[in-house]
Amino acid sequence: MNNTARPGKIIVLSGPSGVGKTTICHELMKRCKHLRYSTSATSRPKRKGEKDGREYFFLTRTKFGEWIKKGWFVEYASVHGHLYGTPRISLLKNIKKGRDVLMDVDVQGGRNLMKEFPDGIFIFILPPDFSELEKRLKGRNTEKRVEITDRLKRARQEIKYKRDYKYKIENRNLKKTVEKIVKIIIKETTR
Repeated sequence: MNNTARPGKIIVLSGPSGVGKTTICHELMKRCKHLRYSTSATSRPKRKGEKDGREYFFLTRTKFGEWIKKGWFVEYASVHGHLYGTPRISLLKNIKKGRDVLMDVDVQGGRNLMKEFPDGIFIFILPPDFSELEKRLKGRNTEKRVEITDRLKRARQEIKYKRDYKYKIENRNLKKTVEKIVKIIIKETTR
């Protein structure tokens, strides 16, 4: 898994907003000590309890645009009215050193990463159903009603892209979902 005889791999989790990607990533980082987490950048405001450099690098739209012009992102996309991107330098440095890097990116970003890293591990996280997804989004208390409606509409579109991902996992039970992903990571990184 942390084998310097091979470059590291990216492990990409994608899926609709509210499906549990961030929680799954936290659990994977606890279980798989060899993984590095790729912190994305965003132009959206911080939510309560978030810290710059931990959940995201929080940038103004202007600063984000400067990073784009400088080529500092491996991929970036506009999602729900905000910009999100994966900083290039730390990702490539970890891969070069043989470290496997866990990433939580939207479908647009995942599809872009598939082009640049075709040997990556791409996992699509699905909700049990849309009523459960709506319940989870409301339970976060981070979006207004109209934003939740927009996220649910977008989720229906994003789910169509699950076919592009090698693995599809329904997140009905966090523990079981994490166990399935750990098995995938072990299988894919020990070949």
